[in-house]
Amino acid sequence: MTEFTFTVKDSSGIHARPAGLLVKEAGKYSSDIKILHNSKQADAKRIFSVMGLGVKCGDSIKLVINGEDENLAKKELMEFLSQNL
Repeated sequence: MTEFTFTVKDSSGIHARPAGLLVKEAGKYSSDIKILHNSKQADAKRIFSVMGLGVKCGDSIKLVINGEDENLAKKELMEFLSQNL
C-alpha cells in the first residue's frame, strides 16, 4: 500500500470534467485507488463517488493505492493531478 496527499489548485475544485478525467486515469490501473477528503472516502474509479466528495480549490485529498501496480499508479497519478488539478 502506498499513499500521497495533494492540494487541489483548480479554481473550480473537482467538478465534472476533472472528475471524469481522474476516473479515466485511475481506471488504467489494476490497483484499488481510494480518495480521502475530510471524513469521506471515494472509489477513484467511480465518477459519482469522486464528485460526491465535494472537493474545492485549496482542499487537500489523500490517495491510497493498493495493488500490483501501486507504485506506477502513484507516480503517474501524482503527475496527472499536478497537470490537471
